[in-house]
Order: sequence, then structure tokens, then C-alpha cells
Amino acid sequence: MLILQDNDFPDTAPEDEVYRNNGVVRLVLVLALTAAGALAVAGFRQTDSSAPIRQMVENVANISLDSQINSLNKDKLRLYRTDTSRSTDTAESMLARLGVSDKPAADFMRGNALVREALLGKSARQLNAEVDDDNHLLKLTARWATEKNDTFQRLVIEHGDQGLTARRETGELKTSIRLSGGLIQTSLFAATDDARIPDSIAVQLAEIFAGDIDFHRALRKGDRFTVTYESLEADGESLKPGKVLTAEFVNKGKTHQAMWFQENSNKPGGYYNLQGQSLRRTYLASPLAFSRVSSGFSMRFHPIFQTWRAHLGVDYAAAQGTPVRSVGLGVVESAGSMGGYGNAVVIKHNNGHTTVYAHLSKMLVRRGQSVSQGQTVGLVGATGWATGPHLHFEFRVNGVHKDPLLLARQSESVPVPAIARDQFNRQAAEVSKQLASASVAAADYAH
Repeated sequence: MLILQDNDFPDTAPEDEVYRNNGVVRLVLVLALTAAGALAVAGFRQTDSSAPIRQMVENVANISLDSQINSLNKDKLRLYRTDTSRSTDTAESMLARLGVSDKPAADFMRGNALVREALLGKSARQLNAEVDDDNHLLKLTARWATEKNDTFQRLVIEHGDQGLTARRETGELKTSIRLSGGLIQTSLFAATDDARIPDSIAVQLAEIFAGDIDFHRALRKGDRFTVTYESLEADGESLKPGKVLTAEFVNKGKTHQAMWFQENSNKPGGYYNLQGQSLRRTYLASPLAFSRVSSGFSMRFHPIFQTWRAHLGVDYAAAQGTPVRSVGLGVVESAGSMGGYGNAVVIKHNNGHTTVYAHLSKMLVRRGQSVSQGQTVGLVGATGWATGPHLHFEFRVNGVHKDPLLLARQSESVPVPAIARDQFNRQAAEVSKQLASASVAAADYAH
């Protein structure tokens, strides 16, 4: 051990001396050496024993930590959590799910008229919460879509100088484009779920290709599809899907393509194949947006009469209250109770065509009323001779029952107007390239 002493310093000029004051700490250098280190130092002293050793004395000021602690206290940790509101939510359950433990915040939400009206008990609101490290609420933002596709609603609950406040705002939706695809293993909805495609996009796919593909009976394992669609975003987060822009579906080896085309903002748009033929026909393929055929147009064993009988329509399995729509333009011939049909609506179309919508829980049209294609005419029920909620649908031509699915696919479609043909062809050429690239990308993803 080597200790440097005061007397080891030679005389120096006064300016090189440092004297001890109140609060001065003497700096003593202690070197703890291993055996090898000790020998090295000893050897050094032997070779240069006349080297001066200087002792340095310096004032060290005590640094106050109060200012640093106060600064850190001002910089509270912020935590961010997200969730979705539920129709059963109370203020307490919603905050608890967001990890907030703040009774005053719950009391405020329960007592604020705006929060009660816009948030509590409402489902599908996107929730973003900011909390401090004590799990107290700093800010809660709820966002939800409206019927318009260009704006959304935002509710902000925020802690400020005056305590908690709530305000409602209107925000602008931004549109982004998403590409996805899938492989059919069992059903369209199972494939879109696997690909994380929203249900409304799956419904649109079924609607677009309903005139060419029987999604109830003709899907095969290995069929595949690609789709580009709009995603409507609020504050940078996807709030709801928009419309399908392009799509391709390969069914039993045959490729079907579709694109959205709108000549200008003053005219309605629609879906066309790339040759310019409209995919919207005179009649929709189904009176329900998307459903499962539980009994087709054929002979069947009647569940009530327990005998084999001709089933002169199509039954669609659907939940009670599901909207039922007219498959085409027409006039309501009757709307009321029809014996075994229960509550039923009969619509008369052109060319001696008539459609029947039976077992309804509620009818939303009246006799003599004009209806448009896709207009809701009633709700699914179990009235009349029905063992459970479903829709019985019939298509008659001059009083003779026909297979509704077959007639829908044989109905006419309208081509692109001649005046818009050049514009359509330019867009179709671009879409063709996009679909080719998307198909390759989707195939790589599937494998």
C-alpha cells in the first residue's frame, strides 16, 4: 500500500499551493495492489525515488437534490390503454377494463349528461385511455362511426385545471387502401376471418359475385380470392371498412374479376367485370345480405307434416330480426298474414314475376307501395308453419314456382354506358395489372 504524504511535496510557488478551508476534504490516494502490482510499484520507486508527490486539496460543494426530485415529480409516467365499449358498460366496468382505479372519474362519468348519452351503454366505441402511474385517469377518448363516410364522432374526457371535463367533437375520416386475400377451406366467412378481413367486406364479396358464384352450394376447398378495399381511419386508427374497390375470386378453376366504377360524382357507381358488364342483375341472388341455405328448391321431408313434399322455394337460416330485402324493383301486392306462411310480403315485378317473403316477425311495407332493389321489406321471424326463425322465399313466373337461385343468375345485367367506355377501359387496364400483382402476393401468402 502506498500513501502519499504532505511532506513528499517540494516547495512550490504560492500559487501552486492549495490550503485547507472549512468543509475542505483532503484527497488521499490509496492503491490496493495485488502481489504483482506491489512489486511493480516497488520497482518503480527504486528506479525513480526522487519523483515529487503532490497533494491536492479542493473544496467540494454539496449539490442539492431537491430541485431534481421536484422536476421528476412533475414528469409523471403516462400509460396508454385501449379497448372497445360494450352495451352493458357502466362507468366503473369500463374504467376497470382500461386499468383505471379512479372513483372521482367514475362519479364524473356517471353524473355527466354528455357521457351518459354518448358513451355509457353504447357498444363498439373505440376507447383510448391515458392514466398516470397511480392508475388515475388523465384522458379518455372514445371514437365511433356515423352513417356518413367522411366524418366520425369523438368524445373526450380530460383532467385539467378545473378538474374533469367532457366535450364532443366531429372529426374527419381519412381513407386508406388495404389488400388482402384468402383460401377457402370450409366457407367464405371462415376464410375471411382467417385473413382478418372485416365481415362487411366478406358480405360485399358475396354480393358482388352472387350472380356468378353460388356461395351456398358451389364453393370448393382450394378456391381463393383477393380483395382491395377502403379502410376509414379516425386519428390514424382504423374505425370501419368502406367499400370493396377490386376483387378476384377463383371458383372451381374459373376466375371472376370485379372493379368499382363511377363515371362521376353525380352518378351512382357500381361493380363491373373488366369487360364492362355490370355485375348487378335485375334480381339479387338472395333476399338476405348473407346467409346459409337450410332447405333448397327440391323435394324434402317436411319437419311439421313428417312427409316428403316438394319444397317450392328456398329457406334461409337466419337469426330473429334479420333484415329481409326485396330482390328487385316492384310493387307490394300484399302484406299480411297468409296461413302457413305466417306474416308474408308478396311483391309483383315486371314480366309476370312475383316474389314471396314468408314467416316474418315484422312487415315494413304496405300493399300498393313501390319498393326498390335491396329495400328492407320485413324482418326474419318464425310465424306460421315454422319450427324456428328463418326466411322462406319463393319466386314465381306467371304463377309457376321457379328456382330463385337459378333465376337470379339468369337475369339481365347492364353494360357500362357508351359515353363512359373510354374512361372505363383506362381504369380497367390499371385494375388488371393490380389484380395480377395482388393474386401473386396472395398466393405467396397462402403458401
